[in-house]
Amino acid sequence: MTPKILAKKIANLTLTKKAHGVIIMDLKKITDITDYFVLCSADSDTQVKAIADAVIDGTDEIGMPAWRTEGLTQRQWIIIDFIDVVLHVFLKEARHFYNLEKLWGDAKIETVVDKPPAPKPKTTKTTKKKVERKSKK
Repeated sequence: MTPKILAKKIANLTLTKKAHGVIIMDLKKITDITDYFVLCSADSDTQVKAIADAVIDGTDEIGMPAWRTEGLTQRQWIIIDFIDVVLHVFLKEARHFYNLEKLWGDAKIETVVDKPPAPKPKTTKTTKKKVERKSKK
């Protein structure tokens, strides 16, 4: 699995626990420490831990376990290192304070959003009438 695909999978796993402000930062041309940062925010320390747990469990299931984790007990800023991808799960205030987006301002940033549900097909009166006629026969 490429680092880019792993970064996207991690970003999507954070969304399963309602993370917000999810971004992927491409650092390949800026540093050798990692290829991608995935950043997300949470509204409470409980949610920070839930997001981290969901990512750890989800990546274990696909055979890409975390190499190292930091901050699981403090729950203000959890870092999960996958070598080529590093996830940062922030409590909202901590993310604002550390402002990694500004620190790594030269990175290409991709915003990741939860896909809205597909719209339901609109039913018209003529469609309903055809269905009613068929069911009466």
